[in-house]
Amino acid sequence: MKILFATSEVYPLIKTGGLADVSSGLPAALHALGEDVRVVIPAYRDALSAVGAVEELARFAVSGCGVTRTVTVLLAVEKPFGAEVLLLAVDDLFNRPGNPYQNSDGEDWWDNGERFGLFSRAVVEIAMDRAGLRWQPDVVHSHDWQTGLVPAFLSLETPRPRTVFTIHNLSYPGRFPYALFAGLGLPADWWHYTKLEFYNSLSMIKGGIVFADQVTTVSPSYADEICLPEHGLGLDGALQQCRDEQRLSGIINGMDTQVWNPATDEHIPYRYSVQKGRVAQKKRNKQALLTQMAGPQSEAALAAPLCGFVGRLVEQKGIDLIVDAVADWLENTDACFVFIGSGQAVYETLLRELAEHHPQRVFVYIGYSEAMAHLLEAGCDLFLMPSRFEPCGLNQMYSLAYGTPPVVHATGGLKDTVVDATVDSLKQGDGTGFVFNVPTGEALRDTVLRALALYQRPRSWQQLQKNGMLKDFSWQCSAERYLELYRSGGV
Repeated sequence: MKILFATSEVYPLIKTGGLADVSSGLPAALHALGEDVRVVIPAYRDALSAVGAVEELARFAVSGCGVTRTVTVLLAVEKPFGAEVLLLAVDDLFNRPGNPYQNSDGEDWWDNGERFGLFSRAVVEIAMDRAGLRWQPDVVHSHDWQTGLVPAFLSLETPRPRTVFTIHNLSYPGRFPYALFAGLGLPADWWHYTKLEFYNSLSMIKGGIVFADQVTTVSPSYADEICLPEHGLGLDGALQQCRDEQRLSGIINGMDTQVWNPATDEHIPYRYSVQKGRVAQKKRNKQALLTQMAGPQSEAALAAPLCGFVGRLVEQKGIDLIVDAVADWLENTDACFVFIGSGQAVYETLLRELAEHHPQRVFVYIGYSEAMAHLLEAGCDLFLMPSRFEPCGLNQMYSLAYGTPPVVHATGGLKDTVVDATVDSLKQGDGTGFVFNVPTGEALRDTVLRALALYQRPRSWQQLQKNGMLKDFSWQCSAERYLELYRSGGV
């Protein structure tokens, strides 16, 4: 199939979050399956620097907001992940410092709506083979609010490619004033609550929800959750209609098994696999992690269970639940804790204070280090991921792959990827981690205590580790699911 993958970021050229990983991992897997995939992104300044040599393929014009601009289509000479990468250059919109959405001061670019509205128009010109590339896709797969208008614009074309739109995080609806709606020349009847109007503003993500042939989210449970008022953020009505029309489904994201693989990981000193070295090498990695965080450790410290957390220090990630429960764990267990992350100042301060008061048991790194994140997964015994909501999540998959059973709240992708270690699931060989249903500090506290009790039973613990490490979360599984969707009559 010919597949055009429209996205606002892609690893390793430009990344602010998980969307970039999906935008390289899924096309790479589709390419490996023999599909003709082209990824198109804006030609940001940093992306052009990262991609190196480019070849100009075509130029064409797009109009909007009172201006007609020239779009230059650039092809990355070297394919960073197998599939071809196209970069659309419009200098006054994308050739700027800062990340794709914000300036160096962390403020949103004032013209984000215009930037991504015009990018979506340019994607449609490629999709309709009007850009001079002599190539037309069978399917256009767009992602999140930045490309939400792609399915909307394509709905006006006949004949046209089929469209798939993926919601990665509904919390970012791409909301802009009516002036942008008018400036982009959108059909007047789209200013309606059943189309693009959203509480007297334009919602770009709603364009994908309403107009795409198929809408996906990044896990089956998140697809269910966003149809409910408490998680739908005002878009639950449109999503319920989408589901009623059999246009909504959830496909779990894959993980990069080349980067996150304890048998080959260059960031960890002692490599291992489910077949070899899992127990001994994890202990040696624990020693390396603790030595890096706090200096040489005693045998007693190495024998104690080590719990890790990597992520943003915000309430969505459940860091407040951990802070509520950690005093109890410190008092009633011998567990130690490692935290890597940054976020709200109040939680950064609380973690620093915990480390000061318990220097032999609590270790904190404020910020992010890719190497330390890998070492934490390899060296910890338990991974804490009590997110209040999590569309998909990747760290729980990394933890399973590294034999570090995760503790998760039963939400979104966490619910779909972690099987609670109950008596029955352990007997059946299905249990992979620890799951709690209510996002409270008390529920998290009790679940960790349950996990630490199982840790005292080495044979059961090692079986739990093995169960998780045998799970296949590669992108190939997800790519095959997407191919089924692309080829289905519903698209």
